[in-house]
Amino acid sequence: MLITDLPIPDYLKSSLLRAGIRELYPPQAEAIRRGVLEGKSLVLATPTASGKTLVAILASSVHLQRGGKVLYLTPLRALTSEKLREFKALLASEDGRIRVAATSGDYDSEDRWLADYDVIVCTNEKADSLLRHGAEWMRDLSLIIVDEVHVIGEPDRGPTLEVVVTRLREMAPKAQFLLLSATIRNAEELAEWLGCDCVTSEWRPVPLREAVYFDGKLEFNNGSLRLESYEPDPVLNVAIWTVMEGGQALIFALSRRKAEAFAEKAAAALSRHAGCIGYEDAEMLRKFAEEMMGEAERSSFTERLVGLMVRGSAFHHAGLGYRHRQIVEEAFRSRCLKILCATPTLAAGVNLPARTVIIPELWRYEPVYGMQYIPVMEYKQFSGRAGRPGYDEVGYAVSIAKKEAEREMLFSRYIMGVPEKIYSRLSSERHVRIQTLALIATRAAESVKELLRFFERTFFGYQYGVVGVKDKIVRALDFLERHGMVEVVDGALSATRLGRRVSELYVDPLTAVRLIGAMRAEVKEITDVTLLQMLCMTPDVPLIPMARIPLERLASYYEKHKDEMLVRPPDPEEEPEAYEAYLESLKNVMVLEAWVNEVSEGEIYERLGVEPGDLAALRERAEWVCYSAHQIANVIKAVEFISPLRVMTERLRHGIKEELIPLARLEGIGRVRARALYSKGFKSLEDLKRASVGELMSVPGIGPQIAHRIKEQLDERP
Repeated sequence: MLITDLPIPDYLKSSLLRAGIRELYPPQAEAIRRGVLEGKSLVLATPTASGKTLVAILASSVHLQRGGKVLYLTPLRALTSEKLREFKALLASEDGRIRVAATSGDYDSEDRWLADYDVIVCTNEKADSLLRHGAEWMRDLSLIIVDEVHVIGEPDRGPTLEVVVTRLREMAPKAQFLLLSATIRNAEELAEWLGCDCVTSEWRPVPLREAVYFDGKLEFNNGSLRLESYEPDPVLNVAIWTVMEGGQALIFALSRRKAEAFAEKAAAALSRHAGCIGYEDAEMLRKFAEEMMGEAERSSFTERLVGLMVRGSAFHHAGLGYRHRQIVEEAFRSRCLKILCATPTLAAGVNLPARTVIIPELWRYEPVYGMQYIPVMEYKQFSGRAGRPGYDEVGYAVSIAKKEAEREMLFSRYIMGVPEKIYSRLSSERHVRIQTLALIATRAAESVKELLRFFERTFFGYQYGVVGVKDKIVRALDFLERHGMVEVVDGALSATRLGRRVSELYVDPLTAVRLIGAMRAEVKEITDVTLLQMLCMTPDVPLIPMARIPLERLASYYEKHKDEMLVRPPDPEEEPEAYEAYLESLKNVMVLEAWVNEVSEGEIYERLGVEPGDLAALRERAEWVCYSAHQIANVIKAVEFISPLRVMTERLRHGIKEELIPLARLEGIGRVRARALYSKGFKSLEDLKRASVGELMSVPGIGPQIAHRIKEQLDERP
């Protein structure tokens, strides 16, 4: 099926032809035959790189030609940015008539500006937030695309997506749905739930050969290939073989520690074999390393990553900062970075294929259950990254066996295995509580009967019926009523002012209950530690990986600050688990206290072992919960907390002491430049207004461009 024969706008045909796309892949052609361009809703479940996004773009173009509006949902911010680039490259018309936008974060906004855009790409959580704020433009949607719809089966993110899809079906009943997924076992069941057609396929643009590496050979289900012996370690031998053959290797490790260890070993192995890294590759790696050292905050973490990169290897996990990730990914796409060692988050995230995917272990430790084999679906997601279109004629997915029995198990369980079915996870107490409040607050359900009817229409209701969740809904209603968020009168449900605000703020009602309890506790003085501990005792501020902090140090920290704390520790004898959770939350308090007192990211890493990505995640969530606490304080009139929480929100955003807030609000002035300006005597915006560009340039870190931008911003202010 040729692009030129499709009933799509001419500008899109031209864009696709310029990009070298002339003919559709078989799964894409099947989607066209099933009526995706005629408005038929569809589940498209095919392997990675089989062209699902292009089907979405083709369908979008038809809607846009008729004046429709498109929403593209993704599970991750990184995917949101990636899809924005793809849609802009092919769909944004030269005359500017078709406008594409992306949005994520900022959960306390209706984002009315999105009404002016034709294609909106956003995360599932942002879409949930927009629904809570009653974004009227969502009623105008004519096409709703759900990427990675198999996420519905995940315990943390699945319930949000499931509720979003259910609500969008009600809000825009005539809209076409296009749900994209990796190969899943029960794609037809998802399609039946939504009342649409289903296309499944195993076709890939680059053929995949799945193998077990055992006794020096890659063993396939239809033959074997003996590899030259480069390294005694099987993982490294397969990786070096791949590089020597002109490809790249992607090693999936099931923990950060193992990903970093593999990267260290891979860098050493690359150094031992001449020909792995050519002169041009080495020069490119050196430039990427220099860029990272110049843009990421200096620490032993950054230095270790840079030291690996210049030798052709790197690790990739959630501990990397934003610029770390960007540079590592760009280096790998540029093909000069030969071996990338990643945790599973990469398999579900950005598009980074490699000729060979190596999976050293297929089991991991699960709390309570001990060592467990990973799901077949997760293995298939890893394998799906094998084979880079346009560069590789074949992709290899290689698991490692140490014994004959293990070789046979890997073949039967994984290579010949079928991915598990996905099941709804909406029945968890937490998600039922959160979504029950959201439905009542937005008047999507104004009685118990309507609430039950909504849950019947979810995937959970389709699979199990509402009986399985009815008791949890009743308990959620009781919780919300007891804590003043919902009123129940003769079966009629309505949200209080507090309940509506908590729902809009996109926090767990339990978070609001704990914040209110803390605000009503007695404290001698509201300090930084007072506020930070209040935030860190909520379920919306995550515990993050960090260095092991001795119990004595935590106890000492508590003793030093106990008079400032609103929440006292439980008795360790009576509630050992709650006591341990309390101590864990103190670690977060220590990290955030350092951050708002301008301790550098590098020093926080050296002192507490908090990696840049984890610090970013912690401070972002803490800032949001602090903002939410400020809003809740306004609602309940906790007057003494309103101003301190407003100030702390800004301090968490920028990582500064209070006196720097006016300076840090200026675009391009982060915490370091703000402190440099303050130290040079520019302590207020009035001081900056009076200063010349030359005087500003005398401050370390303030070049001519930034100095001029400061003056421009001040001139724009009344």
